[in-house]
Amino acid sequence: MNRMETERMYAYFLCSIPMIGGVRAGQLEERFGSPQGIYEAGVTGWRECVSESIAEYMDRQKKEDAWRQEYAQLAEKQIHLVFPWEEGFPKKLLTIPDPPYGFFYKGRLPKDTIPSVAVIGARECSEYGRYVAEELGRYLGTHRIQVISGMARGIDGISQQAALSAGGTSYGVLGCGVDICYPSQNRRLYEELGREGGLLSTYAPGIRAMPAYFPPRNRIVSGLSDALIVIEARQKSGTLITVDMALEQGRDVYVVPGRITDRLSDGCNRLLNQGAGVMLSPEQFLEEFLQSWEERQELPVESDIYKRKKKHRKNKNLQLKEPLKKVYERLTPVPKTAETILAELWEKGEYLDIAALHRALMELELSGYVRQSSPGYFGTSAN
Repeated sequence: MNRMETERMYAYFLCSIPMIGGVRAGQLEERFGSPQGIYEAGVTGWRECVSESIAEYMDRQKKEDAWRQEYAQLAEKQIHLVFPWEEGFPKKLLTIPDPPYGFFYKGRLPKDTIPSVAVIGARECSEYGRYVAEELGRYLGTHRIQVISGMARGIDGISQQAALSAGGTSYGVLGCGVDICYPSQNRRLYEELGREGGLLSTYAPGIRAMPAYFPPRNRIVSGLSDALIVIEARQKSGTLITVDMALEQGRDVYVVPGRITDRLSDGCNRLLNQGAGVMLSPEQFLEEFLQSWEERQELPVESDIYKRKKKHRKNKNLQLKEPLKKVYERLTPVPKTAETILAELWEKGEYLDIAALHRALMELELSGYVRQSSPGYFGTSAN
């Protein structure tokens, strides 16, 4: 076994610990130098970076030693494992808070060059919700938009099945190992995703679904997507956790409105009241979404369009006075929160308080320099 493959094997050991995400893995690597260094540090060393319970779990995994055989059997089970430093790791996941340390998949991974949309909503959906999910999934599949969701009962699975039935592609992000079909009643969808799209997870094969694993899973659903659509969500719903994660990641959020007397639509209507985009039809959504998606794509430096946009941005910048100029320089087409912008200003030695920043952002927005893609997220306008 060459050195690179040895490091991959020890990196798998970390991936076999379900409580260790990208942040903790990074802390361990910084402390011990490499995946093999982490493994050899032992429980005494691990306690410096992780909790007692996680260190004990790691110690049990090391003593049982089953993880080596599990790693050797990945190819036999047609399960792939990719790490952030390797080619093929989804680029969208590199920019989210707490990116995964390792990523398992069966089938294929979503393509970075093709637009992706997450469709999520209630498990116990209404007939109206089912109809909208089917129509939307079918429309996205027909137009070759990658549909990302959690393969759950209800809206998630319905939209994914419709996309596949229309000849499109879909990817299911699981809260368990990719060798486990959860929920079991979605077996047909699970098998079709493995053939026509992909089954994805941050959890190692054999790890069973647990409630604690689904919120971290949701950040991957939104992280792999360019926009998120919510179809039916109650006032207190796990769907809204995914919405919060999508907003934190700078993704656009669209909502299907519902009747004010329908409790399944309370969460959706509240999101609309807070400024989320409204999805009135698949056609209207796709037109708006594709325009936004195209604006966010990085253009090659040699492109004439890129040069014109860069020159236009520079000329606009010269027209601004302080502190507007400093704030505008921190903005990009990909929206950021005011807190992120403030932190970047401080890193550059530009000290501005939050109230002054909000005044500057408001003035820039009124002048057409800035747009809010969703509440609290600011990016440069397309003009």
